[in-house]
Amino acid sequence: METLRPDDPRELGSYRLLGRLGAGGMGRVYLARSPGGRTVAVKVVRPELAADPDFRNRFQHEVETARAVSGRYTAPVVDAAPDAALPWLATAYVLGPDLTDVVEAHGALPERTVRALGAGLAAALQEIHAAGLVHRDLKPSNVLLAADGPRVIDFGIARAVDGNRMTQTGVVVGSPGYMSPEQAMGRDVGTAGDVFSLGVVLAFAATGRNVFGEGAASHAALLYQVVHGEPDVTGVPQSLVGLIRACLLKDPARRPAPAEIVAALAPGGVEGLLTDWLPSAVASTIATHAAGILDLEAPEPAEVLSTSGFGPPPTMPIAAPGYGQAAPAPAPVTAPAAQAASRRRFLGLAAGVAGVAAAGGGTAWWLSGKDDGAGKDGASAAAGGGTAEPAAGADAEDFTTPPAGTAPQPLWHKSVAEDSIATTERLLTHGGLLFISGDPLVAYDVRSGKQRWSRKDVLPFGAPLLLADGRLYMADTDTSGVLKALDATTGEEAWRSRLGEDLKVEKTIAIDAKNVYVTVTDYADSRSATDYRTGVAAISHSTGKKVWLQKRDWGTADYDVEGTVSGKHLVYADSSRNLTVRDTATGTQLWTKKIGDDWTWRPTVAPGAGLVLLPGTTLTAIDVETGRSRWTLSPNGRRGFDNPTVVDGVLYTADHDGGVWAADVGTGRKLWLCEDPGADQAPAQFLRAGGTLYGASAMDGGGVFALDAKTGRARWVYNDNKDPGEPWQVTISGNRLLATHGYEVYALPAV
Repeated sequence: METLRPDDPRELGSYRLLGRLGAGGMGRVYLARSPGGRTVAVKVVRPELAADPDFRNRFQHEVETARAVSGRYTAPVVDAAPDAALPWLATAYVLGPDLTDVVEAHGALPERTVRALGAGLAAALQEIHAAGLVHRDLKPSNVLLAADGPRVIDFGIARAVDGNRMTQTGVVVGSPGYMSPEQAMGRDVGTAGDVFSLGVVLAFAATGRNVFGEGAASHAALLYQVVHGEPDVTGVPQSLVGLIRACLLKDPARRPAPAEIVAALAPGGVEGLLTDWLPSAVASTIATHAAGILDLEAPEPAEVLSTSGFGPPPTMPIAAPGYGQAAPAPAPVTAPAAQAASRRRFLGLAAGVAGVAAAGGGTAWWLSGKDDGAGKDGASAAAGGGTAEPAAGADAEDFTTPPAGTAPQPLWHKSVAEDSIATTERLLTHGGLLFISGDPLVAYDVRSGKQRWSRKDVLPFGAPLLLADGRLYMADTDTSGVLKALDATTGEEAWRSRLGEDLKVEKTIAIDAKNVYVTVTDYADSRSATDYRTGVAAISHSTGKKVWLQKRDWGTADYDVEGTVSGKHLVYADSSRNLTVRDTATGTQLWTKKIGDDWTWRPTVAPGAGLVLLPGTTLTAIDVETGRSRWTLSPNGRRGFDNPTVVDGVLYTADHDGGVWAADVGTGRKLWLCEDPGADQAPAQFLRAGGTLYGASAMDGGGVFALDAKTGRARWVYNDNKDPGEPWQVTISGNRLLATHGYEVYALPAV
């Protein structure tokens, strides 16, 4: 801010001017204070423009437009004199810099700040659009960052939604790089145009650059990119990429509405998200600036200069260099001492937001882990995926469906100790509890994330955990070679089973409605002191007694056998790349054969279709009864398939190029291909609930995915932006997704 010059007026209306905020071709902007002590920004028109009737009409339009908007996230009009000799407009002064200056000084903003910024700006657009207006010039310099939230300013080119405007169709008005494609082409602009601009602003805040290019050769080149080019969202946090892409869709009808953006970014309310929302360096700058502004006194009263005494305008832009127009100032006080005390108190509040948040826990519920309830329990998904219906009834919650491209935020989140859970094992749920293989074995409440029970030294680290009939099944941690069953609700041991003095249970491999299937080592049958015979056994999970035991061929290992059950068939693969099928009733081997090199051990069986599905360079379906090939799905030029999941007659799989496929499991006919599910790493496991297909990636760069199960259209991707080098896992309970990424545990709305 500059001091007043000799040719500057000392008063405008009842406002005493304190200094110059900026100047430009249209006029000057001053910092001023009312008789009651309120700090305002006053825009005053240049004398030569004030004499132009057309310009006066335009200024009158700006005043009326600004007065029509009144809300928490805009700078309200305090006073105006559009008919004065020199028209002026006073708005509440915002103690905060504009977004351009913040990014220039501090670089790209952290994800939490961008998320809060997006929620606040979307709320501002709600306020603006509710007044029947379209802003048409939302850009970083028109966004001010205050300690208590962002503000949208400058309604100079805003227009009515009904078409009443001061500009002509075909005339491009706005800021290149931030205007929508329809605005760049001179077409009518609706509220969706502001949403497009919001997407560019948020990407700028997250990356420090414009997604349509910096330093374009001309405005025309930049406008061409807006209309025809694709935005470069490199560097945008994964959890925000989908939302920003949705805002930047070329078709206005497909962009989310501001209300949808608010619901997606701040399901617990915008206010909670704005607690301690700015980086400390930015908050400190604002506090320092606030101290100077609030202690600023007006120059000594002097003769009010003629309003025609404007000299040549400075070359600086009309927006304030660093700080703009305003939020409501402290309550007016008249006594100078009281006024100073009030200013200091306000400064303390602005600078002490972080302390208040730390003391009061004032973060939004979806960030802090607070939970307001949950849906009903659902059956755990099968090892290869599953299907579930969203919960209904008195215990169910209605979660808001986010706009396309916007991921829901966690209902709760827990961090667990490193190496305390087996990150490669599938998750299980039962009776409102989540179970994760690890030591200790812990049951978490799916509604709150709270620990229900914990048992140490009951599960070998990295060992599979199986669930059926309300019991958890696992091999013992000691060398006794027993199978144990725990009550899932309490964690108490229900029974333990030992097959014989010389038979040791090594690993659980599969489970069905009757039996637990395990691999065993027979220490009474050996070819040397270190080479023992292995076998497969079925144990009744109602009694804990052996149903059958079948020996395996010599030389087959037991430590990496993975299996699944479908009907009367137990299907398993081993480290020697054998695929074996046995009868579940007797254990009789039906057939075994060598399979390809590209195998992920746990085979997929299509229930009802009688097929085993083998991934690789092609996807092959083998008859589970005979072992003969039934059909083959070609990747059509893509690089092969990962392990598939089958749900209700449809198989879902990812290819090695990051696409997701759906095919008819009976014929192998492709139903759809989603070439871009929304992240660099495609999901490796799938489950379906209602009309949504959910997936989880095997790499950090993916996350939890949601796609339309019927069309394959990508809906959203959730990623926590952590890189532990561990896979994502996901399951479902009622209308909640439960997920892990390394040693982080999340609950998400299944929307």
